[in-house]
Amino acid sequence: MDIKVLGPGCRNCRTLADLIEAKAGELGIAIMLERVTDLSVIAQYDVMRTPAVVIDGKQVHCGGVPSVKAIVGWLTAADVTASHRRQQ
Repeated sequence: MDIKVLGPGCRNCRTLADLIEAKAGELGIAIMLERVTDLSVIAQYDVMRTPAVVIDGKQVHCGGVPSVKAIVGWLTAADVTASHRRQQ
């Protein structure tokens, strides 16, 4: 699963990336996390507020640090979708 945390590298951006890594590890979900800080690249995602999260090309969040429950929901939903695609 490809995850991008988009933002300038502020405290919220770092906290969000760390939470995603921690929760993925706890759930045993393999991720490739990229921290995108280049504003010209972030602009290509049409993000209005940061930090933003993009999972497998789909923006799932923008602005602030979401709840742990939301992060777990994104990870498990994306993992189920990826597993389903691999089985086909």
